[in-house]
Amino acid sequence: MSAKAAPAAETLKAITHLAAALKAPRISQAAARLAEHARAAGWTHEDYLAAILEREVAARNASGAQLRIRAAGFPAVKTLEDFDFDQQPAARTPVQALASGGWLAEHRNIVLLGPPGTGKTHLATALGVTAARQGHRVLFATATEWVARLGEAHDRGRLPAELTRLRRYGLVIVDEVGYLPFEQDAANLFFQLVSSRYEHASLVLTSNLPFSSWAGVFGDQVVAAAMIDRIVHHADVITLKGASYRLRDRGIDTLPSIKAEQGSID
Repeated sequence: MSAKAAPAAETLKAITHLAAALKAPRISQAAARLAEHARAAGWTHEDYLAAILEREVAARNASGAQLRIRAAGFPAVKTLEDFDFDQQPAARTPVQALASGGWLAEHRNIVLLGPPGTGKTHLATALGVTAARQGHRVLFATATEWVARLGEAHDRGRLPAELTRLRRYGLVIVDEVGYLPFEQDAANLFFQLVSSRYEHASLVLTSNLPFSSWAGVFGDQVVAAAMIDRIVHHADVITLKGASYRLRDRGIDTLPSIKAEQGSID
């Protein structure tokens, strides 16, 4: 080892020790990898330090995003890049406008309406994954699962504390509103979730029903109207159309409508 190389090796060893003390091992990796390039390119000390720290921050952000995505409870990880906008061309512009995440800073909501199989859950998940990558904490569950969770908290006398805790999440996703009707107590719990987040934090909701049919889901016109009012006051409502993508190439063009099924039961 040359006399010149010896101090450099000692310096890198010191950097490795200090990076370990800071619990930032990637700093030592970047320092060693960039050292020769920095000397050859004539970087200033400030340039070199900034490049190392930039890589550490990028790696931490990526690692944190993966942790937030895993903690969100998505049924599967979906992205906006994966979505087939050719099947939903009208949704392309409004959805892609949401990718920057500005709606989360404004505590706005997103409502995705449309028949089963048109991509509502995919888009809701993709918006959640995007939010997690942007540093927001996210939680995903179906409407039925949220009601069960809030019911358990209510039974333990901890509903206010649970609602307060949920407000610390930048985004709560409620999938499948309307697939099953709620009894009165469940409807009231859901209303409290919506109210607690109103103008404090964002919701993404998906539903196979138009708002005009929500009274039947929640069993009360007044509760449904109050809930819809809070949801859409600061919201983007995106309607998806068409046949279920799950039924493509199956020789089935449409699914039975909910109204038709209810009529046959009546």
